[in-house]
Amino acid sequence: MYLSRVQIDVNNRQKTKELTHLGAYHNWVEQSFPAEIAAHKRLRHLWRIDQLAGKTYLLVLSEEAPDLTKLGMFGVPHTAMTKSYDPFLAKIQEGQIMQFRLTANPTHAIPREGKSQPRIVPHITVDQQRQWLADRAEKHGFQLVQTTLAGASDSEAIDNFDIVSRDWPVLHKGKRNMKLSRVTFEGLLRVSQLDDFKQLLVTGIGREKAFGMGLMTVIPRG
Repeated sequence: MYLSRVQIDVNNRQKTKELTHLGAYHNWVEQSFPAEIAAHKRLRHLWRIDQLAGKTYLLVLSEEAPDLTKLGMFGVPHTAMTKSYDPFLAKIQEGQIMQFRLTANPTHAIPREGKSQPRIVPHITVDQQRQWLADRAEKHGFQLVQTTLAGASDSEAIDNFDIVSRDWPVLHKGKRNMKLSRVTFEGLLRVSQLDDFKQLLVTGIGREKAFGMGLMTVIPRG
């Protein structure tokens, strides 16, 4: 696996004028793998947009390394870079505390009378979105680290993570314009099941993974 990053040249409107919807970003990511296109391979690439220290980045996780020239197409010159992700994955240990960042599309299914497929709708409130992540922690091999405030009982402990941004970016699908719920979480977790957690890191979580959702990255704490 490879983790790649480029700073998006947001101050150059002429260069980035095409980046008006999620599909344009998806196409950018796909075009960054010309060898896959030539071989008619459609590998999944997880990606997300990060806002860090006043700069905007495209982050991509992929099985093969991207073409840095293509990845830098809409980027600040000389900021496209890639590195192997496998050495980092190999060092993760069960019980380890990690700081995480996740951009996801929290949704739930509503059964429809007479229909075999449920209706998928986004969670709207902060509490619903927080609960969405908490409900998926065990399945994906981690526990959300809890904090107990001074003077409070253990039963009053709270999960140590926050929602740092929420928005509704546009996706052009055919002749329709859709808005997707995009939520970014940050906080602390503990690795509880190593194999499941590594699987989460390389395959993502939730829906709309082709459109910038589902990629979790972690940094060891301590």
